Amino acid sequence: MSGVSGNQDADIDIGQLFAAVWERRKAILTTTAIAAAVAFVGSSLMTPEYKAETRILIEARDTHMSGEAPQGTNDQVLDQYNIVSQAQILQSADLIRQVARDMKLFDLKEFDPEAHSWLPDPLVLLGLKQNPMDLPPEDRVIKAFREKLQVYPVEGSRVIAIELASEDPKLAAGIPNKMADVYLSMQSGAKLDTHTETTRWLEPEIASLREKVREAEKRVADYRTNAGLFQSSENTSFSSQQLNDISQELARVRGERANAEARAENVRTALKAGAGFDTLGDVVSSSVIQRLKETEANIQADISQAQIALMDGHPRLKGLRAQLAGIRQQIEAETRKILASLESEATVAKLREQQLVQQLNGVKADSARAGEEEVGLRALEREAAAQRQLLETYLARYREAASRVDPNSTPADARVVSTAIEPVEPYFPKILPITIVVALATLILYCIGIIVLALFTGRGLRPADDGTLESAIAHRPAARQPVLAHHADEDEDDVHRDEFAASAERDLSALAGASVQDQPEQDDPSLDDEGAEELAVPHAALSLEAVRDYLLRREAPFAVAVSPTGDEGSTATVLLAREISEAGRSVVVVDMTGTACPTRLMAESASLPGVTDLLCGTTPFGETIHPDRLSDAHIIPQGTADAEQAMRGADRLTMVLDALSGAYDVVLVECGQAEATGLKRLTRDGASELILSLPQASPAEIAELLEDYEAAGYRQPLVMSADIAGRPSRSGRYAA
Repeated sequence: MSGVSGNQDADIDIGQLFAAVWERRKAILTTTAIAAAVAFVGSSLMTPEYKAETRILIEARDTHMSGEAPQGTNDQVLDQYNIVSQAQILQSADLIRQVARDMKLFDLKEFDPEAHSWLPDPLVLLGLKQNPMDLPPEDRVIKAFREKLQVYPVEGSRVIAIELASEDPKLAAGIPNKMADVYLSMQSGAKLDTHTETTRWLEPEIASLREKVREAEKRVADYRTNAGLFQSSENTSFSSQQLNDISQELARVRGERANAEARAENVRTALKAGAGFDTLGDVVSSSVIQRLKETEANIQADISQAQIALMDGHPRLKGLRAQLAGIRQQIEAETRKILASLESEATVAKLREQQLVQQLNGVKADSARAGEEEVGLRALEREAAAQRQLLETYLARYREAASRVDPNSTPADARVVSTAIEPVEPYFPKILPITIVVALATLILYCIGIIVLALFTGRGLRPADDGTLESAIAHRPAARQPVLAHHADEDEDDVHRDEFAASAERDLSALAGASVQDQPEQDDPSLDDEGAEELAVPHAALSLEAVRDYLLRREAPFAVAVSPTGDEGSTATVLLAREISEAGRSVVVVDMTGTACPTRLMAESASLPGVTDLLCGTTPFGETIHPDRLSDAHIIPQGTADAEQAMRGADRLTMVLDALSGAYDVVLVECGQAEATGLKRLTRDGASELILSLPQASPAEIAELLEDYEAAGYRQPLVMSADIAGRPSRSGRYAA
């Protein structure tokens, strides 16, 4: 692209795009006007088409002779699938043939173009297509008819709309109305045929069932007579009734016997005691005892009066006393008679009980035999009941179907709710909308083509200048802007890399000169006053935030940090990891320093397992990763294993770092005061970032270190310089 190099970031220049469109405004407007005119003329020459619509409501329109409809008779018409099915019936070939036959649509060129064509079909002449004239006229109409027909259920209702487009407005309204009439006739005829077939099938079935019911009931009666299974009532057999009566009588007799025995025992006990006759109900109720009691009372009164006037030895007193003793003997004798009578009643009740028990046993035997016989009787009764119930069901269905044989009694389960009327205006073509749409489409497509052409030619692009670190490197002035960052893209071409390296050398030279004297030499013709002021300020070192933003923007998953100044540089690396964590990225610090400074700053304890244990193979991978005590970052400590033994497994280090790069957004390997030549193992793939952590370093120190690393093959490393004394995090929650 012109104006933008192939390896340079670019932005879209909106102004240039508008300028490209504005330059061709006359061509755009002319083309748009021509397209609009063509669309207007073309749409005006099109044959107009008219559209009309008929609507049918699907509902239950059944009439019943009784007040209640049979269960489930018309439930299907309320189902949504039934509505869709009825819409498909309206588009069926049989219905279309009937409409075409009744309205003679095959006589119209619109619906039968093959029959009214003056030229033969070439495919038919070559034998590649069947001759449509071999088909019946109604079948030739179906294809054209369906292309003009649209039948659809109205959403949220049981209404089906029938739309048809035609060149003739009368046909546009007449065909949907005719389709509705044919559909209703077909539905009503189908129901009438169903009822007729039902009555025709039920007549012989009912006659056969009547004979089966008669035979089944006859078998029940014959079996009952032969087995003697007579019924005393509707649901009780004779033997069961007899058994019930004897059981009731036996219970009554047993009660009378118990009562008589109790009364006799009561009288017997009173006689043995020799007193207490007055309290016995059977004795007191006897008329003889009552008269004797009256006589006894009179004699007792006479004795009481005589004792007042006469002495005890007086003959009268003796006579009265003798009469009293005789009366009492009579009372006792009469009581014994009552006892004998009660005992006789108990004996009679006992004998009656024995007779009833014998009768009951006999009836039980008869009842058991009758129960066995009733098993077969009940089977015959069930068969007769089933035949009778089936006969009654068939009779009910026959009466219902016979009442619907009349065509007036079987209306279709649908009715027309909106008839089609003859349209006045055509629905196609809409001349004005078509003209406007074509004009707008032409205008938009023309403008888009101009914009795409400007983008591909480079006119609509400009170099990116977003103020980022990469943009500053790409567009710095020659011999003024120092090296800020290292691009690790291996795909950059050699020319660009050489220019970049040459610029870095010029920057280092300028920085070296600035460190010796406060301003550049005045006799350098390439530097003006403004350039002298820029070089007076040390720009080679980046702030901690700039390095963080650079790593996050480039999405660098792996970075090697070297701290030539010792623990101060390692502390800055820890702060960098915490800043990356605060930015919402996952980060892990691998402590490969000799002083274990990152471990002391981040881990809870300096004796935790870490890199050396992992290389020795004594600790699982997951147990060497520990959380930072002041942030969400993680730390792999230096470890507790022997360093010499760990170096024997140094080949595992690459696999460990690759695994961490896949699990974390950023992996920081802090190497402490490592030599440049000792970093080859970590940076051999060229995709890692090299960070020189130099807190508060002077430009001269930075330039010297850069020369050393360039001599070792590391071009343009990131130089991070920050004041770490009392430096808090952005959130103020922690400090190194």
